[in-house]
Amino acid sequence: MPPASSTPSSGGFVTHARIWLRTWRFPLSAFVLAAGVLMTLLAIAAFSPLGSGPPFSVLEQYTNRNGVNYNLAFAIMGPIVLIIGGYLVGAYLVARTRFERLMLSRSKAEFLRNLPEIEELLWDLTPSDHSRYLEKCAEFRVRR
Repeated sequence: MPPASSTPSSGGFVTHARIWLRTWRFPLSAFVLAAGVLMTLLAIAAFSPLGSGPPFSVLEQYTNRNGVNYNLAFAIMGPIVLIIGGYLVGAYLVARTRFERLMLSRSKAEFLRNLPEIEELLWDLTPSDHSRYLEKCAEFRVRR
């Protein structure tokens, strides 16, 4: 079962960083996806005729300073970051929809049948979802 949603008073940097990352998982994943899209677009524009257009010619001034051109790094890292960001966003959205569907259960028997899957999904979701899970357990009087 994932750690409780409240911040522990005794805990090091790693504990607080883990809770912070769980809380802000989707915005960080979306940021990684957006960064991957931007880097891939910059790489495509640098190695195609699109680079002479107005938005890319301005960006070229910032990526080509002092003779160092970062376009090759964008071409290599952009698709990698894009794939990682897409996976993170997709995994979160799939876990979110499965969790919401499983939390709609009306009977205690159905909730108990889905309990292992709900607990597995909690690792991919936020601490507020964990508190919703605890409330549902209290509603059905499930000891955890």
